[in-house]
Formats: sequence, structure tokens, C-alpha cells
Amino acid sequence: MQDDPATKVAATRALYQAWLAAEVKPEQATPVQTITIPGRPARPELVPPRAVPRRSFKSAIGRLRLAHAIAHIEFNAINLALDAVYRFRDMPLAYYADWLQVAAEEALHFSLLRDYLQSQQSDYGSYPAHNGLWEMALKTDHDALTRMALVPRVLEARGLDVTQHMIAQLKQEGDCDLVAILETIYRDEIGHVEIGSRWFNYLCELNQQDSVETFTRLLIEYGQDKLNGPMDELARRQAGFSSQELDFLARRD
Repeated sequence: MQDDPATKVAATRALYQAWLAAEVKPEQATPVQTITIPGRPARPELVPPRAVPRRSFKSAIGRLRLAHAIAHIEFNAINLALDAVYRFRDMPLAYYADWLQVAAEEALHFSLLRDYLQSQQSDYGSYPAHNGLWEMALKTDHDALTRMALVPRVLEARGLDVTQHMIAQLKQEGDCDLVAILETIYRDEIGHVEIGSRWFNYLCELNQQDSVETFTRLLIEYGQDKLNGPMDELARRQAGFSSQELDFLARRD
């Protein structure tokens, strides 16, 4: 496991290019291991979510904390995408192609945000962060269907719900650089959530399970059925959410 962020980014991009050149193939032989702690640097300090400093769009330090929080999400998203490739065996080759592409795009997002932080005399690791994304990875490491339901279709979809509001606020503050980065992330993340939706539906069909019933059941079972905020319905539709799923989420708000 690679701890250094720059090395991880470079290795992730190289892996995707090697896949495109047919120089690597999915591992099927070695046993799958639980990864309690993924490759990550010693900083940022990981704290409970409520202990993460609040972020204001109106101050420079607030925008740095915002960029840092999103950079932390994107760094974790690299690990999550690579874990989806490593962990779940006997999937179609298109599944591995999709998640390696996601990993490469998450690496790009992290690099853009880290460049932004460094341009402001800051860096990744400068502020505390929480470990919620990887905690969900551990909760879903037993089953690809559950992972597809709860990581891209819950955690990443919630990112879609708030990004347009953040972009609007940042435009008011004149932070064009961060706006451009978030616009890139928003566009790509719709595709990432759609990939999760596509493989979730594939696995439901493979297991002869109703996708809407299965999704809503998993949301309730894992305590993820409350939105606690606005929903970007258009982006979620583009990302593969059905009308029935959106209606369920709207009722649980």
C-alpha cells in the first residue's frame, strides 16, 4: 500500500494506462484480505466528524478548509475505487475498466485540489479530517452489491447534492480557481455515481433481486436513508437513479 499522495497518484494513473494497453489483468488467484487501514500519509489527523473545523466560504482560511476537506474525500476515493477493483472477483472485464477509470479521475481531482492548496501556501494534511468513507468501505467489503449501493450511490451522490451550492457560493466570493476545480469534479462524479448505479443494477439482476426494493432496504439497514439536506435530482437522474428511488429519498428527508 502506498502512503505518499504524489506517488499514489502517479501509480494510479500508470495502472490505468497499463490496463488500457492490456498490460495488466484482474487478480483472481490470491485470497482477498481485509484492509483495515489503506495506504495514506500520517497527516491529516483523523478525528470524529463533529471535530472537523467548520468551513466558511467568506474567508480565505474557510475556503482552504473546504478545499482540504474535498481533497481528503478525493484521496479516499482513489483508495475506494482501487479497493473495488482488488476486492470483488469474477466480475466482467468492463467492471474493472470502469473502476480503474474512476481511480484515475479521482487521482486527477486530488491533484487539482492539492495544487490549489499549495498555491495558497497550504497542503494536504494541514487540517484534521474524518474517516467516514473508509469506515463505509469496511462495512461493505463483504459484498459487491452492497458496496455499489452504499458508496457511489450514497456517499458520492451526496457530494453531487451539495456541489452546485458550493460552486454558487464560491462564485460570489470570486474564487474562480476553486470553482473550476469543483465544476470538473461535479461533471466526473455524475459519471462515477452512474457507474455505481450500473453495476448495482447488474448485480441485482444477476441475483434476481428487485433493484428499488434492495436499494431502499440497504439504506435503512445501514442507517443511510436520511438526506438531511437538498437533493440534486437532475444530477441523480443522470447518474442512474430511478424515479422510485428519488421518491423514497425525498420522503425520508
